[in-house]
Amino acid sequence: MGFPYDEASWSVADGVIFMGWGTAMPGMYTAIAAGICVAVLLFGQATEKSKMRQFD
Repeated sequence: MGFPYDEASWSVADGVIFMGWGTAMPGMYTAIAAGICVAVLLFGQATEKSKMRQFD
């Protein structure tokens, strides 16, 4: 799988040029990324809360 065009220029690109376009995958990747972000925020909040209890 190489570069899809003969010339490396933006002028030859017409339309969307990423894998998964036209399928459910962009939405799935967005949902997975949002889930990871929420998990990181919840883990960070729990960690900060436990560290804050040390100073009370």
